[in-house]
Amino acid sequence: MPMDLPLSKLVSDDGSHVHRKIFTDPALYELEKQHIFSKTWIYMGHESQIPKVGDFITSFIAETPVIVSRAGDKEIYVTINSCSHRGVPVCRADQGNTRRFVCPYHSWTFNNKGDLVSIPQERKVCNKPDKAELGLKRVPRVETYKGLIFACMDENVEPLTDFLGEMAWYLDCFFDRFDGGIEVIGSPHKWTINCNWKLPVENHLGDIGHGPYLHGSILQGTPQVQELEDTGLNVVPKPGHGLSVRLMPEGTPDEMCMFGMDGVAGMDPEVNQYLRESHKKVTERLGEVRSRLKPLCYSVFPNLSFLWPNMTLRTSHPRGPGQIEYWSWFVIEKNAPEHIKEKLKIHYTMMFGPGGLLEGEDAEAWSQQFSGSNIDYADDRTYYYGLGLDEEESHPEIPGKVGSCFNEHYAREFYLQWRQRLEQGIQETSKLEIK
Repeated sequence: MPMDLPLSKLVSDDGSHVHRKIFTDPALYELEKQHIFSKTWIYMGHESQIPKVGDFITSFIAETPVIVSRAGDKEIYVTINSCSHRGVPVCRADQGNTRRFVCPYHSWTFNNKGDLVSIPQERKVCNKPDKAELGLKRVPRVETYKGLIFACMDENVEPLTDFLGEMAWYLDCFFDRFDGGIEVIGSPHKWTINCNWKLPVENHLGDIGHGPYLHGSILQGTPQVQELEDTGLNVVPKPGHGLSVRLMPEGTPDEMCMFGMDGVAGMDPEVNQYLRESHKKVTERLGEVRSRLKPLCYSVFPNLSFLWPNMTLRTSHPRGPGQIEYWSWFVIEKNAPEHIKEKLKIHYTMMFGPGGLLEGEDAEAWSQQFSGSNIDYADDRTYYYGLGLDEEESHPEIPGKVGSCFNEHYAREFYLQWRQRLEQGIQETSKLEIK
């Protein structure tokens, strides 16, 4: 089904008006898979999940299933999880360790790089197939940043560090915070939500305005809300990426700046002591400014998000224009004592995840947003994303364009990046068709 509106009508030139169709239109969704997910760096997992040769995890690029594996050369390979013989998945586990992936249909066998190494049936035929041509399709680009694994189907994609830009400075606040690095613990929680994939990403780009209202039963009238209004900033380090932070004033006591103090975890005396000791190293490692920077939520274009207070990595995997499979992981300092990890994990599971106190409210809002976007009688009314329009500016202490905690420039830049990538992809496709 072709689009009935040009992209310039779906997202206004300043990003302040966004059409409902970008969340519901099946034709647009197909273009997203073709021109965004296939040509952009997509988060695959963390190196701590595959530390040893033979370790693997499975993931998705949009709806394409992939295997992320550490091969015998210790390099990371990403291959499409579909047998080159009849298309059956060759890996059915979320994670594990193996030397071979075996298709259950005809037992064609592939190594960790995706190379085809065995065809049982070829012993019975005279014309031997060229196994070198029949391996699993490989995702051509794989790069890591501070343990975060990204892959891209476009071999000509820009280097990952260029793609991240100044977002890396903020990622380092957590992923380069600890001497021994971080680790992802366990398999992800997974659940489905009836919403468009962009809605959770937008929320984590910096939508702090919903907190005291949607989550009012817990947050309304708390000191945290006042602190956010006093010190909160929404930041766009590079168009498409965004985050919300609190930049505490110089001289703020360490206990007001420490990582992990946003929730009940900091109330435990033993955890509190661990957080204090951990914070002492931050200034030397990351600098004075980042020692008093308290991020809240991040999103990396197109579908990776991170919740700082709850140590939560998450991806919004699309399953059509109106459904996602949401994945969530607990991440923590690798060298933290095991009993501290367990206590902090309680905070992670209590607040967010399928049964979290706040998660259900967010999921319901995103589902209702999607339902509202399907009201065709309201198609002549675009959504308004103009709060704080043109008020964002450079900041003397932190990189990127910075606005107040209620400035919606994070979303404007996200949807303008979305529009730009679709326009560029359509243009490039048209040129190829002309040739």
